[in-house]
Amino acid sequence: MNKILLLEDDLSLINGLSFAFKKQGFESDVAKTLKDADVLFSKGKYDLLVLDVSLPDGSGFEFCKKVRQVSKVPIIFLTASDEETSIIMGLDIGGDDYITKPFKLGVLISRINALLRRSRDFSTEDTKLSSNGITVLLLQGQAYKNGELLNLTAAEYKLLCLFMQNPNTVLSKEQILDKLWDCEGNYVDNNSLTVYIRRLRIKVEDNPGEPQMLLTVRRMGYKWNVIY
Repeated sequence: MNKILLLEDDLSLINGLSFAFKKQGFESDVAKTLKDADVLFSKGKYDLLVLDVSLPDGSGFEFCKKVRQVSKVPIIFLTASDEETSIIMGLDIGGDDYITKPFKLGVLISRINALLRRSRDFSTEDTKLSSNGITVLLLQGQAYKNGELLNLTAAEYKLLCLFMQNPNTVLSKEQILDKLWDCEGNYVDNNSLTVYIRRLRIKVEDNPGEPQMLLTVRRMGYKWNVIY
């Protein structure tokens, strides 16, 4: 059963969409604020997000930016704002579709199904990384060690993905730092990288003091050493 996170503060619309989702065989959770959405997304596993833009404590665009730092989960914006600049912004920051209110329910359901089909069409290699007992589910933005969910920050998650996508390859600090610029363009320096590496080792290594997976290659950089 596909699970949807609906971020919407209009009670009548919430009731209508929740009923429609259930009728289509979807499971859904509802968040009325960005704060609620942050909590639900951090604890749950969703196949698709439906986001309003104007919310009591901010914008759905803000939530989309946060999600895109850690996940490729499909996102549909559902909003009354039909200005071209808003549509362009929503798609540019990572939205997959943009539907303006009022809308036809059948159209929304069709677009949801289309995005879910597209997600399922990705190969396992595109959506899952696995080695050394560590598994990363890219669409969900989650990482596991021996089946246990790892509590990673966005930077630690991006760092882990980068290493696992380049197994047994030495990555220079420059290559790593180039990939670790955040979504707002904030710079990550050498000192911060050292901290990220140390924290990531604590979370993925059995003995962080004697790492076996995330290795330092002297004067060259770091390497994800695939043991099994």
